[in-house]
Amino acid sequence: MAIGTEVDVQNEQAESLRQSLQGLNSHLTLRTYISGDYHVSVADIAVWATIRGNPNALSLLKSKTSYYTNVGRWYSFMDASNPWFADVLASLTAADTTKRALAKSAGSAAGASYHVLDSIQVDGPMVTRFPPEPSGYLHIGHAKAALLNDYVAHQKPGGKLICRFDDTNPSNESKHFQKAITHDLAMIGVIPDKESHSSDYFQKLYDYALRLINLGKAFADDSELGKGDETRKNRLPSKHRDMTVDETLLRFQEMATGSDEGGRWCLRARIAYDSPNGTLRDPVIYRCNDTPHHRTGTDWNIYPTYDFCAPVLDAIEGVTLALRDNTYRDRNAQYAWIQAALGLRRVPIQDFSRLNFVRTVLSKRKLARIVDQGKVRGWSDPRMPTIRGIIRRGCTVPALRQFILDQGPSRNVLNLQWGTFWATNRKLIDPVAPRHTAIAAADAVHCDVVGGDCTQVLDVPKYVKNPSLGSRRIKTHKTIIIEQVDAQSLHVGQEITLMHWGNAIVREISTSTSRRCIDADDGTTLGGNDKSTAPNRLVKRLVLDLNTGSCDFRNTKKITWLAAVNGNMVPVKLMTFDHLISKDKLEPSDELEDWLTPVTESTTYALADDCNIADLAQGDVVQLERKGYYRLDDLSRFPMVFIKIP
Repeated sequence: MAIGTEVDVQNEQAESLRQSLQGLNSHLTLRTYISGDYHVSVADIAVWATIRGNPNALSLLKSKTSYYTNVGRWYSFMDASNPWFADVLASLTAADTTKRALAKSAGSAAGASYHVLDSIQVDGPMVTRFPPEPSGYLHIGHAKAALLNDYVAHQKPGGKLICRFDDTNPSNESKHFQKAITHDLAMIGVIPDKESHSSDYFQKLYDYALRLINLGKAFADDSELGKGDETRKNRLPSKHRDMTVDETLLRFQEMATGSDEGGRWCLRARIAYDSPNGTLRDPVIYRCNDTPHHRTGTDWNIYPTYDFCAPVLDAIEGVTLALRDNTYRDRNAQYAWIQAALGLRRVPIQDFSRLNFVRTVLSKRKLARIVDQGKVRGWSDPRMPTIRGIIRRGCTVPALRQFILDQGPSRNVLNLQWGTFWATNRKLIDPVAPRHTAIAAADAVHCDVVGGDCTQVLDVPKYVKNPSLGSRRIKTHKTIIIEQVDAQSLHVGQEITLMHWGNAIVREISTSTSRRCIDADDGTTLGGNDKSTAPNRLVKRLVLDLNTGSCDFRNTKKITWLAAVNGNMVPVKLMTFDHLISKDKLEPSDELEDWLTPVTESTTYALADDCNIADLAQGDVVQLERKGYYRLDDLSRFPMVFIKIP
């Protein structure tokens, strides 16, 4: 009796564990973190530690037939992106040194090596900043900078992320782009704790420039372009480098008036014209621009450069760690010089590698050329590496965040493969993507089905491995359609599997040399009127003999099909896109136009199961069986447009 009671208790505990994991699995379907926020919370740490300490839970997650795919994905992500979890847990439980070392190496091997930040000593809460220029749309490279700054800022309580719009070049900037950047940051789950603008500080920056002049550490120069550039390249001093403080002040004030004479001049920091570091060769810190500013109008005719703004504003806004991509590495000395010269608080810098992908350009100028030349339909085109473009192509926000955070703040410069990026995305969408059917409309083949009850409505799971997605209804009929490519692969006497229905044997195959449309059983035309020349010996019609009693599914060809019933099929447009660039990496000497892929878009017109497709909303991700994953891009057009997810 005691043994039976013990078994009952164990069964109850096992069932309770399964129910808890199932609930957590559903909760994490479209979430990266348990709390729904976009960073690790106490809830994530507590649940991770609970699972880590429960061998039964770990066994269920690691099983090859695990139903808890979302929990498994979350648990692996926590391990990979937060290797310190294991260290803390090991210390609290007094685990031996060997186990702690193994935990560290496991976390490190999985990526996201945030230990490189350990040497940065910060007093008080972590404050980072993301300083986009409002002159374009954010791309995946900007996403890395934004997400890293957001992640690092909120690793500990009290942290803060500042989004500071670097609006110091009115010629290229606008309110439109500022709104677009705010929107795109929200799309990837980055909600800054504070939003500011460089233009908020124009008067302060002007005053700091005056301070540099009065300290003898800046001078006016009228050769910003042309000769001035050549002088700097040759490490020669400007002819105005010895200009007095009083004359420099007069020139700077003349610049501020916006006069023609003032427009000839710029202000340079007097650092080291002969430095081997080109960024220290008396860089420009103020220049003239009479274009009205989108926020300050015509109040100012002179504007600070980003290189002057960044160190000044980082110091006065309370930034405690400046994360920058390593293309700025040579400028770090300049950044430190400006803060020291003005007596400002020193802000430590941590640089990370820029995110580069093969067959992709991230230069704003080159992307603008691609848009302007009509190679794409705008900045949100699925072929563009903008945040809008990759999300429209089917990237989920959790996948984007996971991929970026998995890279960590590494300094290694790599050209990443898009395949790795999209593989991360597939792992997240596969468990939650309902399965549907679409048949290519061109030359689709009618099949007469005999030998059983051909008029049924089948109720099948939207995804057999995730019952929580619900079910879909599939109509059967005495006439069905299959794709031409499938029909041509069959032979008389072959047993096939009609997916979700059962097996059937091919009894007859009729061929034709003419292309035909797809008609419903009542004669209504359902497909397009494609009059292009067809290849010889197209399959025209099949006769299939139902053999639903057969259970030999392993050795049969799987065929997708639709009942040819008017109202059961709806036209859809399936779009596939290729890389815009045909070369893995463009060299500086390469002309962009020479390496643009000639054809980057293909379209397949198809027929889908109307009763199920009709329930989808724009942005929904589905798997079209035997075709791949697709995102519903446009509901407003007819036919509906689906974009293939790589």
